[in-house]
Amino acid sequence: MKKIALLGSTGSIGVSTLAVIGAQRSEFTVTALAAGQNVALLKDQIDRFRPRLAAVFAEEHACALRRLLPADCGTAIVFGPEGYREAATAAGTDMVVSAMVGAAGLIPTLEALDAGIAVALANKETLVMAGGIVLAKAAERGAPLIPVDSEHSAIFQCLQGNRKEEVRRIILTASGGPFLHATREELAAVTIAQALRHPNWTMGKKITIDSATMMNKGLEVIEAAWLFGLPAAAIDVVIHPQSIVHSLVEYRDGSVIAQLGQPDMRGPIAYALSYPRRLTRTDAALDLCKIGTLTFLEPDRDRFPALSLAYAAAKGGGTLPAVLNGANECAVAAFIDGKIGFNDISRVSQKVMESHASECEPTLAAILNADQWARTEAERVIGTDFVPMPRD
Repeated sequence: MKKIALLGSTGSIGVSTLAVIGAQRSEFTVTALAAGQNVALLKDQIDRFRPRLAAVFAEEHACALRRLLPADCGTAIVFGPEGYREAATAAGTDMVVSAMVGAAGLIPTLEALDAGIAVALANKETLVMAGGIVLAKAAERGAPLIPVDSEHSAIFQCLQGNRKEEVRRIILTASGGPFLHATREELAAVTIAQALRHPNWTMGKKITIDSATMMNKGLEVIEAAWLFGLPAAAIDVVIHPQSIVHSLVEYRDGSVIAQLGQPDMRGPIAYALSYPRRLTRTDAALDLCKIGTLTFLEPDRDRFPALSLAYAAAKGGGTLPAVLNGANECAVAAFIDGKIGFNDISRVSQKVMESHASECEPTLAAILNADQWARTEAERVIGTDFVPMPRD
């Protein structure tokens, strides 16, 4: 039985991970759960899975969680950075699922790898910010790093049984989000509610808005470059509105291998948890005749400039990807708060990138400093260069 620690248990990936584990009780048990502030949901998860340890964001959340649980529940409640470290390195854990949102997932993921624990990675920011450091740590400790994002899981599966040196390029698919055919003028008037209506996937606010701007796909390009050892120039993006083909690998002989599946994260999660085996699942099978048509389109980088920003960050390297990520997180939060418009998200990120003097081959400390600088600079740009947008 594989023992799982789950970081980000109350987010969309975390909830789906526990759904997979709950359906496969003979395969998995939960050693630790880590969440942010949603103590009500975390309490329910503790009741169901009985982990030895649960971590939350702050002491006040730990106190609230303790009040909800019986004194004899058997789960130790911890909080803050040290609590997340304990969850990521819980004794007896075979695999950590890293599903925290944003830059917050970097340090716990590194700590899991440093402890020699396999990581199922759903937090793309970890590799975007510090790919070289993370991969070096995984290699040093002999800790497997298995992708969970549907696109990277697809590539990982398409590479099985083949030689990586024979790969010509990777093709990442993108749904196109809710604004695939919107004009720039229409995008300028997008509301928060509209940006959160993804046509295919159910995700948290931040990643849903990143999908709408296509920043999510740009960050996935950077993540794929690290995971699969290819330059960003060998990673293409195509719009695939049906979200059935999750990604493709083209080999030097012209053969293209694709991985298909329902637009449901439980498939990639199950594959990561059970790798190299495959679990037997009983959900609805993929019905290609019912789907009928699969379409593919070129992304419009004029309307969705975030994609070009990510390629530029990948090419620049050093601390630039961390700066892009930090600025984007700050800009998305500002959009959610009504401080800037939808098109301004990319504009903020671009301005911050243009102001940054990138450091080559940075240390972890330099990366974390660059992340903090980017957030501070983004706040300054938002406060001086943009006007608040009307609320929904």
